[in-house]
Amino acid sequence: MNKKIFLYLALILLALNFFCWKEVFSLTENNYLKVDFLDVGQGDSAFIETPEKHQILIDGGPTSAVLQKLSERMPFWDKEIDLIILTHPELDHMQGLIDVLQRYRADYILWTGILRETSEYKKWASILSQNSKKVIVVSAGTKVKAGNAEIDILFPFENLAGNEVKNTNDSSIVAKLIYGKESFLFTGDISSTAEKLLANSKENILSNVLKVAHHGSKYSTSDLFLAAVAPRIAVISAGVKNTYGHPTREVLQRLQNYDITTLRTDQSGDINFVTDGNSIYITLNYEIPEIP
Repeated sequence: MNKKIFLYLALILLALNFFCWKEVFSLTENNYLKVDFLDVGQGDSAFIETPEKHQILIDGGPTSAVLQKLSERMPFWDKEIDLIILTHPELDHMQGLIDVLQRYRADYILWTGILRETSEYKKWASILSQNSKKVIVVSAGTKVKAGNAEIDILFPFENLAGNEVKNTNDSSIVAKLIYGKESFLFTGDISSTAEKLLANSKENILSNVLKVAHHGSKYSTSDLFLAAVAPRIAVISAGVKNTYGHPTREVLQRLQNYDITTLRTDQSGDINFVTDGNSIYITLNYEIPEIP
């Protein structure tokens, strides 16, 4: 056979093999939901990608650091996020979202609509006014379908739009992400006061993974709440050597008392979960342990 023809056929076969492998890989990859708790310092941010490639960002942390995290997870040409959720308008959750919305488009933005008088809040409100058709005020009962995944808003119980609240933390959105048999509970910065309301409510807060409220403050993650949620894994988002002493010894001890595997962004950086709806895998320190 002519060498040129042989080389040409070999390249064709190589290309076909690549496309076949890529298709098989994609089919396998598409069974998995990804949940990344991002290391953004003393704040909260989580990035979710569904098997159908829906992208969801919950909070953005205190700085623009979230932009680098997104660039590591989204192709450079992708400047659209399907859903952004702001749990509550405090700097350590909101500032990063302000930066994100100046560089990315969002199909929908969910928040509580409470009023504040800070300069950061005014920037946030200005951005929302430019995206008014995409903004949805939510409270308990709101459900978001993202392919085979679902996000249930469990708190606040009442619509708070246009209200000034005494405790912004206890106005935080609490959302439960459900995919198959696995679930993740995002708690914003709620205190034990709001935790008690949730634990005594009809809401189903039972979850496999708990994002610990308020970065591990001793005023959150009560025994009552831990017993009601019954998580196997807890994630704490806190800054390295932060001035608040988060996470506190009291919270770490309570988590240990309930034999909950505890992961911390101040120790491990980004904490990445992958689940097929039956099992959870964690990427941590270059190892992928399975949590039964």
